[in-house]
Amino acid sequence: MPLNEYRKKRDFKVTPEPSGSDNATKKKSSSLIYVVQKHRATQLHYDFRLEWRGTLLSWAVPKGPSLDPAIKRLAMQVEDHPVEYAKFEGVIPANEYGGGTVMIWDKGTWQPESPNVDEALAKGDLKFILHGKKLRGSWVLVRTHGYGSSRGRSSWLLIKHHDAFSSQADITAEKPYSVVSRRLLAGIARDNGGNIAQAATGDPQSPRKTLESSVATATRRRPVRRASKTSMKRAGR
Repeated sequence: MPLNEYRKKRDFKVTPEPSGSDNATKKKSSSLIYVVQKHRATQLHYDFRLEWRGTLLSWAVPKGPSLDPAIKRLAMQVEDHPVEYAKFEGVIPANEYGGGTVMIWDKGTWQPESPNVDEALAKGDLKFILHGKKLRGSWVLVRTHGYGSSRGRSSWLLIKHHDAFSSQADITAEKPYSVVSRRLLAGIARDNGGNIAQAATGDPQSPRKTLESSVATATRRRPVRRASKTSMKRAGR
């Protein structure tokens, strides 16, 4: 089963991650899900996922996607994830596989540019178009030969093609918020009982003061609003 490896690594009585269905609908190429999840686990990385044949093909991109065609991002292929995972944003418990905070950084649909996706994956040269909120246009995933590979996992390079959507802008720094909740990682951790300080290290920052500010903002509670003397008199107090 395509999700066996995914399920073996997780205890669904503990983690809020979806176990997934084995009967996921195989869609037409015009409505295939695309999602990037920013994940502050042991190390910060971005999980790049493309729906194909009822699951999400998944790659871990340590430095995140780049809009600059001159920059090739290492993308380590990991186990397929269930399609339902595209909606997961929250906290994986610390002692579970991938423990940490997960953000839906980008989402949308994708279209294959390669004539035959299965052949392109086998060859290690998958061309596609993204229709995301942050990432758009033409891209390619190219499998490397040896560099970056470990534990039987194949390494790929995620590369932006030259088009109207390519740029030298640092998209991960300029657009750090979740596309579904408008929260930073620290805010997601706060709202889901996670490690706020750890999550905040994955949010934009340079000086230490910025990190402390991020944590303070995430942990801040709304002050209790005190009634004025005038309003108390009107209430008959």
